[in-house]
Amino acid sequence: MPYWLMKSEPEAFSLDALAAAPAQTTHWDGVRNYQARNWMRDRMRPGDGVFFYHSNTAQPGIVGLAEVTSPGYPDHTAWTPGHVHEDPKSTPAQPLWYMVDIRYVRHLRRTISLTELKTHAGALGDFPLLSRGNRLSVMPVGDAQWTYILGLE
Repeated sequence: MPYWLMKSEPEAFSLDALAAAPAQTTHWDGVRNYQARNWMRDRMRPGDGVFFYHSNTAQPGIVGLAEVTSPGYPDHTAWTPGHVHEDPKSTPAQPLWYMVDIRYVRHLRRTISLTELKTHAGALGDFPLLSRGNRLSVMPVGDAQWTYILGLE
């Protein structure tokens, strides 16, 4: 089963907001990086596990779990006039950006901070979050990395 890490600034969209959403489900929109778009469009499938990561906070880290509930589909916010994610190059006929739906699973018992994850870099191997300069908001997580990180909880 594939796994993912999805980052959001809690002021923009938090794990609590996902938990409070109707049916605890919402679309993950606004991704404007081609690599992340390709993963959402081509590789994410319903049932995939998600680490929900709060970024740009005093203690950035993994705060909870979610699940992908839809395959990738065109991000309609790109052609919604005035929307913060509007992109005039994307149209319904030729969508440039994609999104998926995710569902809240649970909060972790504690935040697993980026600082703590860095102390386990050897065990996590090529975990993209720990790569220097990686700013992607969506990234793959390997099976062994998923199991190891959950064991830190």
